[in-house]
Amino acid sequence: MTSDPTLKQLRYLCAVAEKRHFGQAAKSCFVTQSTLSAGIQELELSLGLPLVERGHKNVLLTPAGEKAVKRALDILTEVQAMKEEAAGATEPLSSSIRLGAIPTIAPFLLPDALARLRKDYPRLKLLIREDLSANLVSLLAQGDLDILLLALPYPVEGAEVHHLFDDPFVVAYPRGTAFSGRRKLRPQDLEGQEFILLEQGHCLRNHILEACQLTDSQISLGFEATSLQTIVPMVANGIGITLLPKMALDAGITKNSPGVSTLEFTGKKVKREVGLVWRKESPRVKDYQLLAEYLVNPPDERKRQR
Repeated sequence: MTSDPTLKQLRYLCAVAEKRHFGQAAKSCFVTQSTLSAGIQELELSLGLPLVERGHKNVLLTPAGEKAVKRALDILTEVQAMKEEAAGATEPLSSSIRLGAIPTIAPFLLPDALARLRKDYPRLKLLIREDLSANLVSLLAQGDLDILLLALPYPVEGAEVHHLFDDPFVVAYPRGTAFSGRRKLRPQDLEGQEFILLEQGHCLRNHILEACQLTDSQISLGFEATSLQTIVPMVANGIGITLLPKMALDAGITKNSPGVSTLEFTGKKVKREVGLVWRKESPRVKDYQLLAEYLVNPPDERKRQR
């Protein structure tokens, strides 16, 4: 007699469907590849039919597997909603919230907000997952995360988007070079400049180009990096220029790189939008809106606005 499918097995199946690779799927589920593979096999045995085609370089789903993934996503979403509804029935911010945040926001915005949240709501457990936008959106849909802190616009289906604030971009350039002594800067002045940007997959890269109305062909991309903390010293050493989010500048990202100067844009704002994203069916909207207040304004300013 076979057992019923478990939620863990359904999560494994959804991870395989997303990654199309057993090793990467196992890593995203924080289990070994053998554990994940065994779970998929147990699910297939429980349902009585194959869900995954093995033996290919990339994992393929059978027609039955494709249908099972759709049902699994619905089940996982409903289970998560049930858990959130129970948590939301208690006092505000008194249980755990799994927050996903991108690396170009998390280290600059969260530390101060979390300190204030912990002081005002000591029972809150905020579990943070830092990753690229695409991965975070997938984890939100699967019910593995409750809420996301993203740079917008970014496509997220079946989600509520809550605008927090606009984050202007600032040009960072090597001190003593072309932009030195200038007081005004327009996006078109950047055309043809040697840029250092984050590698493909980081939404900040696209937001910078879109905000400046530039394409890859209009700039010279000499180097790519995996983090802003890597880019800043490269700018200081004269390798190129970049655009930094104002929040990163305010957090002191250039303080250890005296060779970097910054210049703001004049006229039309060159910016990105920062916001929170959660599933539309989530019953914890009040918790998320309260969290949003801490991310936008410090406590003293909130009191003045009331």
